[in-house]
Amino acid sequence: MDPRELWQAALGEIELSISRANFITWFRSTDINLFKDGVVFISTPNGFTKEWLENKYNKLILKALRNISPEIRDVQFIIGAKAQFKPLPVRRKKETPKAIAKDQLRFEESTVDKETNLNNRYSFDNFVVGSFNELAQAAGRAISKSLGTLYNPLFIYGGVGLGKTHLLQAIGNEIIKKNASKKVKYLSSEKYTTELVDAISKKGMESFKEKYRKIDALIIDDIQFIGGKEKTQEEFFHTFNTLHQQNKQIVLSSDRPPKAISTLTERLRSRFEGGMIADITPPDFETRLAIIKAKAQEKSFNVADDILEQIANYIQTNIRELEGALNRVIATCEMTNSVPTLDTTNKILARIVPVSKKITNFKNIIKAVAEFYDINANELLNRSRKKEIVHPRQVAMYLIREELNSSYPFIGEKLGGRDHTTAMYAYDKINKRVENSNSFKQEISLIKERIYS
Repeated sequence: MDPRELWQAALGEIELSISRANFITWFRSTDINLFKDGVVFISTPNGFTKEWLENKYNKLILKALRNISPEIRDVQFIIGAKAQFKPLPVRRKKETPKAIAKDQLRFEESTVDKETNLNNRYSFDNFVVGSFNELAQAAGRAISKSLGTLYNPLFIYGGVGLGKTHLLQAIGNEIIKKNASKKVKYLSSEKYTTELVDAISKKGMESFKEKYRKIDALIIDDIQFIGGKEKTQEEFFHTFNTLHQQNKQIVLSSDRPPKAISTLTERLRSRFEGGMIADITPPDFETRLAIIKAKAQEKSFNVADDILEQIANYIQTNIRELEGALNRVIATCEMTNSVPTLDTTNKILARIVPVSKKITNFKNIIKAVAEFYDINANELLNRSRKKEIVHPRQVAMYLIREELNSSYPFIGEKLGGRDHTTAMYAYDKINKRVENSNSFKQEISLIKERIYS
C-alpha cells in the first residue's frame, strides 16, 4: 500500500477516537514520510507538534496503523521532510465517484481560517436536525442573527461525537456570513489554556487579554477541561465578564451541564447557567440514516441504501463514528477497487464496534465516575463526607447496581466497607433523580458512555 494511502486510512480511524478540534490542531500538515522495515516515519510541521504527538497520541497512531497493516512495529516522528517518497501518479482516466470521494477524504488545511479557526465545511446547511438537537440548533441560529442580546452565553452540552463541534463552527460561520466585520474566534479550552500559559511565561498577558476581550463572538469547545485549572478559570472569568457586559456573544460546549463540572468555580458555574443551556442527545435511527445519507452525498459516493442502513444500525450513539465508518467503507472500496457489499461492510463495522455490548466491572464504573466528576477514584472508597465526594459515590453505587446487578452488601463493601443500607439509600436516591430529571438522566447516560468506551 502506498504510504499516503496508508496514512489517509489511519487518519480515518484516528478521527473516530478524538475530538474534531484536536484532530484539526494536531494532525494538520502531517504525513507518512517513510515506511521501511516495519517502521513508519511521520513528518510533522514543527517541534511542538512532534513532541505532542509522541507524548499524547503515539499509541493511538500505532494502533490505527497496525489495524490497517499488521507488519508495522513502530512509529517515529520527524520535523519537516527528511526523506521523500514519490508522489502518487496522476490519473489520466476519467475520475470515478469513488476516486472523487477518496480525494475528499484527504485532510485539507486550506478549509480552516487561521484567524478565526473556523472550518468552512461546517454550516447550518449541512447540519442534520432532529428531535435530539433541535433546541440547540434553533438557539444557535437565533444568536447568529442577534449577537449578545438573546441567549448569552449559549451553553451546549452532550456526549462525544453528537455534533457539538459542527454546531459551534456553524454558528461562527453564520455570524461571519451575516456580518463580515465581526471578530469571531473559535478554539478549544485546551488551546485557550496553552495560549494563557505561553503568555504568562513570555510576560505577554496584556496582549493576551486584549486579544480575547476585543472579540465579538467567542466560541469555546470542551469548556469542561478548564475545571481544576485555577489560573485559567480566573482569567476566563474576567474575559467572560468583559465580553458579557459589552453584549459580545459567548458560546460554550461541554460533555456535561455546568452543575456537573465539579471542579468549576461557583462564580463561573453561575455565569454559564445565566444564559441558555441546550442539550444534544443521541439521535434515533431515522436521524442517523438521514445524517449518513447526507455525508455520502457530500462525498459524491454512490452506495446502496441497505449499506447505509446497516451502518446506522451498528452505530447508535455517535455521529462522528457514523461518518468515520462511512469513510472506512469508502477507503476500503477505493484501495481494493471494489463495490461495497453488506458482507464487506459488516467486516469493516466489526472492527470498529462490537455487535454485543461490552462487559464491564465495578472497577471500570468507579474509574468512569471519578473521571467524569474530576476526582480521585480513591476518594470514592474512603470515608469522606464532603458534598463533592458523596454525590459521585452515590452515583457509583447506583451504576454498580444498575449495570452489574450487584448485591447491596457487595456494593457497600467495595465502596469503603459501608453497610448495605447505605448502598440501598444511594440507589433509591439516584434512581428517583433519574426518573424525575431529564438533565440528570442525560448526566448518567454520559457516564455510561465512559464506562463502555
